[in-house]
Amino acid sequence: MIIEQALLPVLPGREDEFEWAFDQARTIISAVPGFRRLSLTRCVERPSGYLLLVEWEALEDHTEGFRGSPAYDEWRRLLHHFYDPFPVVEHFVPVLEVG
Repeated sequence: MIIEQALLPVLPGREDEFEWAFDQARTIISAVPGFRRLSLTRCVERPSGYLLLVEWEALEDHTEGFRGSPAYDEWRRLLHHFYDPFPVVEHFVPVLEVG
């Protein structure tokens, strides 16, 4: 399992619009082979900041399968205009889980 992590800096004042667009976009990513689950959470201290965590079966499911698909073009169309600056996306492997 791979966990994709991105801190999403949404333009202030566009949070509601972003959340609506993300609700549409989740159906795109969830249909991609290798997708397991995602969570989107909003920052308490910076209300225009969001944390996206996506679980994939393998790194390539995200980097090649999703990003190389026509579905990614639609994802980008729905979401990328909300970010300033553009988020850094990193991938992690689980080491320890409690609970």
